[in-house]
Amino acid sequence: MELADEQELDLVEISPNASPPVCKIIDYKKFVYEQKKREKVMKSKATKVIIKEIRFGPNTDDHDYEFKKKHAEKFLKDGAKLKAYVFFKGRSIIYKDQGEILLLKLAQELEELGKVEQMPKLEGKRMIMFIAPKKK
Repeated sequence: MELADEQELDLVEISPNASPPVCKIIDYKKFVYEQKKREKVMKSKATKVIIKEIRFGPNTDDHDYEFKKKHAEKFLKDGAKLKAYVFFKGRSIIYKDQGEILLLKLAQELEELGKVEQMPKLEGKRMIMFIAPKKK
């Protein structure tokens, strides 16, 4: 502490759990500033996962399917995850096999752009499937 006072700096405890505790004589404000700067850089390097959704009905027409498939291709090319789901309204839940066929067909056609992360799974009134983009 005397050395720190002589140099007009602060005595900072670096790792308190070590035996003996490790301390450094540094300018505390500068230390905190650099620590925040390091955290900011680490945060900016972290990848942000974007999830795009595409909704189908159990009896989606071919033209509508193709239109939505083009959007799905664009999302996967941009590097976003795709959440494709079939929404069952009212009594249309009896067509859950058609919904699963639709999602599997989509997965098969998007095979070169992305890989299926989660196979079609029924959750309430929705049958959901996730597709992750392939790395370039």
